[in-house]
Amino acid sequence: MAYLSDIEIAQNAKMQPITEIAEKAGIPEEYLEQYGKYKAKIDLSLLKKSQKENGKLILVTAITPTPAGEGKTTTTIGLADGMSRIGKNVCVALREPSLGPVFGIKGGAAGGGYAQVVPMEDINLHFTGDFHAIGAANNLLAAMLDNHIHQGNALGIDVRRITWKRCVDMNDRQLRFITDGLGGRVNGVPREDGFDITVASEIMAVLCLASDIVDLKARLSRIVVGYTFDDSPVTAGQLNAAGAMTALLKDAIKPNLVQTLEGTPALVHGGPFANIAHGCNSVTATKMAMKLADYAVTEAGFGADLGAEKFLDIKCRMANLTPSAVVMVATVRALKMHGGLDKKSLGEENLEALEKGIPNLLRHVSNIKNVYKLPCVVAVNRFPTDTDAEIEFIIKKCKELGVNVVLSTVWADGGKGGEELAREVVRLCEEEKGDFTFSYSTEGTIEEKINAIVRNIYGGDGAILTPNAQKQAEKLTAMGFGNCPICLAKTQYSFSDDPAKLGAPEHFTVTVRNLKISAGAGFIVALTGDIMTMPGLPKAPAAEKIDIDENGKITGLF
Repeated sequence: MAYLSDIEIAQNAKMQPITEIAEKAGIPEEYLEQYGKYKAKIDLSLLKKSQKENGKLILVTAITPTPAGEGKTTTTIGLADGMSRIGKNVCVALREPSLGPVFGIKGGAAGGGYAQVVPMEDINLHFTGDFHAIGAANNLLAAMLDNHIHQGNALGIDVRRITWKRCVDMNDRQLRFITDGLGGRVNGVPREDGFDITVASEIMAVLCLASDIVDLKARLSRIVVGYTFDDSPVTAGQLNAAGAMTALLKDAIKPNLVQTLEGTPALVHGGPFANIAHGCNSVTATKMAMKLADYAVTEAGFGADLGAEKFLDIKCRMANLTPSAVVMVATVRALKMHGGLDKKSLGEENLEALEKGIPNLLRHVSNIKNVYKLPCVVAVNRFPTDTDAEIEFIIKKCKELGVNVVLSTVWADGGKGGEELAREVVRLCEEEKGDFTFSYSTEGTIEEKINAIVRNIYGGDGAILTPNAQKQAEKLTAMGFGNCPICLAKTQYSFSDDPAKLGAPEHFTVTVRNLKISAGAGFIVALTGDIMTMPGLPKAPAAEKIDIDENGKITGLF
């Protein structure tokens, strides 16, 4: 049987005009700013003017990712469609895809199969220009910083201690480390520099955590770009850059409205990295989804130890949000990989490998239930090769933790394949009351907070701060940032900082080699391992297969 590709399914779909989707979502016409027939932005004033009570918030997260794939975004979209099919008023809120992964190896972020948001090509390519605006604001700040130094350096900025990089929304390893300002006095001050991918820019994190334009400008002005010769931080506010940066972002802060294949309203907005930043869509989009619908379904990046931890400990803390339920996505295939099975053998029944790999799922579920104290359901994204014995094994193990398991077939069946999951999620929201708790208090020291995350969420023995990181912790505390939440940047492939340690490793320590303040976003980034803020393209990038014909029809995009 020949399956249609994701893009073929999306192109065959009959989309509803965005005005009809807005009407379905209860968005008055005066708040809608159309970008063609099938996309629109929503004016933020709707959040303040709407009298509707906030809907319930549902977080979709997943086990530790593997090359076998888990289908988190697909499940998020299929769940929303499933809830719509059983008569619930629902809105889904997702992150925007970055062009880098789209043209690289990871792909886009519009779902897959019959659980997608559309127009799929637009969402994956440029969309409404949000990321370009973020890149422009980032690079304006870089230009003003270097211009200030060139024009006499009144602030006394030490060019060896500049922390602000330029950015571009593309995987381009050539730009990781560069030397600029060459060519004589008129061409700037020579210095070492570098580029991040746009989604790794602090401005992306700032935009996604800002509540409105005023908050956005205040956050931008607090961004630390480097240090002076006498070791004082220099901010974007001191460079008088915040006003112009905010002007560039005036439309980008507004959530984007699109639709699922089944016509469920979808807000797709923002997309920070899920390790060096908090990995969730914007606060404005999440709050807008809750304001528009009785149920708002959203997701967080990577596995629950990264995305969900940051969603709950950073985003929910800052935005005063409380989820009503959490969905943990898993696949039999991925759990067998965590049990040491080779990717080529995943299609065969192997209960032994599943038994070795399932502790990964159980630790994530236990964290949600016992650390964060939230109601949880496991959604098994079922593949045709999964056997009944393997599914029964997962159901039995999760029942021991008091968590139900629901099979999901949304990739193949769309919302119909998510109806059972939708009923269980509604039951959790209505019948099981959580007692939401953070995994750490911001009152502790920087080191205590890092240790709490490693012990409470990762299952490790604690963290080791290098001498350099210890000095940085002392410096950040002295600067007044000691009470900020922690954004622990580590590999997405393991609970530990070693990507080779699959499953649920124990008795490990996490080494923090560097601490940096994201003062605008409001958190401290603790860097472990070798976290890449500018990815490179693979040997055969996805871009090689993407094409367009004389009628403007795009092919090869998944």
